[in-house]
Amino acid sequence: MTQKRASLISLSDTPFYHCVSRCVRRSFLCGVDHYSGQNYEHRRAWVEERLLFLSSVFAIDICAYAVMSNHVHVVLHVDVDKALNWSNKQVLALWHTLYKGTLLTQRFMRDDELTKSEMHTLEDTIAVYRQRLHDISWLMRNLNEHIAREANKEDECTGRFWEGRFKSQALLDNRALLACMAYVDLNPIRTKIATTPENSHHTSIQKRIHALKTNQHPPHTLLPFVGNPRQNMPKGISFSLKDYCELVDITGRVIREDKQGHIATTQPAILQRLGLSDAQWLTLTTEFEQHFCYAVGSEHMMRQFAEHTGHQRMRGMCTSKTLLKRA
Repeated sequence: MTQKRASLISLSDTPFYHCVSRCVRRSFLCGVDHYSGQNYEHRRAWVEERLLFLSSVFAIDICAYAVMSNHVHVVLHVDVDKALNWSNKQVLALWHTLYKGTLLTQRFMRDDELTKSEMHTLEDTIAVYRQRLHDISWLMRNLNEHIAREANKEDECTGRFWEGRFKSQALLDNRALLACMAYVDLNPIRTKIATTPENSHHTSIQKRIHALKTNQHPPHTLLPFVGNPRQNMPKGISFSLKDYCELVDITGRVIREDKQGHIATTQPAILQRLGLSDAQWLTLTTEFEQHFCYAVGSEHMMRQFAEHTGHQRMRGMCTSKTLLKRA
C-alpha cells in the first residue's frame, strides 16, 4: 500500500534520505535500448545537470547520485536551518528561478509599494515557498517533471514517464549513510556499465575523484566530506574523502569479482570506526534496497523513526539487528 510522504520523512530523526525514481514500463531514460536500438545516452547529462542545478536552488544538498538506464539514485541532505535563515527576498529570488510566483511576489521583487493586507498575503506566500525549498518531494517533483517534458518532447509523445512516486529511505546514522552512498556510487559497476569508479560517468564518485586527482576544490554542488567527527564540525559528511574513495574502490573490487574473495587484511580505518565487519559492509553495499524499505539504521534508531512516523511495523528491523550491530 502506498505510504504518505509524511510517514517516510522525519527530519527530527535524520536529514539524510536515499531517493530512487524509476521509469514506467521499463522505459529507457538513458543508455541504449537493446529492443529498439535507440541511443538515449545523452539524457544522462540532462538528469545530472538538472539535479546539480536544483541543489543550488533548494536548501537540500546532494551526497551521492547515479544516473542509470531507467532509474536515478540520489542521496540527499535537508538543511532546514539554511532555508530558515534566508531573507524574504532570497526565498523569492530562488523560487522565481523555477516558477513565476504571484503578482505580489513579482511586485515585491521590483520594490513596489505594498499595502498592509498585501504584505500579510505576501508573508504567507513566502512561508509556503520557504517550506517547499527544503522539501524533498518538491525537489524530486521538479527534477522528474523537467526530465519527463524533455524526454516526451524528444520522443514526440505524451503520457507518464516516471512511476507515480519516488522511493524514499531514511538514513538514520553514519553507517547507513556511507553504506547507501557506496551502494549508489557503485551502481554502474554492479550493472557492468562501468569498470571503475573514476569512469562511472554521471555519478557523484566520478565528480569527487576528478576533483581529488586534479587538486581542485571539492565540487560545490556536492555535500563535502569534512573529516572525522570533532567539536565545531563544519557542515558536511563526518569522514574524509580519501577514506571514502578507498572504501568504494575496495568494495567495488569485491563486487566485480561477484563477491568471491575478501577485503584486504589491511582493512580501512573507516570500517573499524563504523563498527562493521567485511561481511556486513559487503552485504549492505550490494543489497541495500533488498533488506530495507523506509528507513535504515540501528535497531534503536529504526524503532524511534517508526514511532515518529506512525509505523506499527518497520521492514528491515531483523536485518538491522544482524548487519548494524557493533561488529
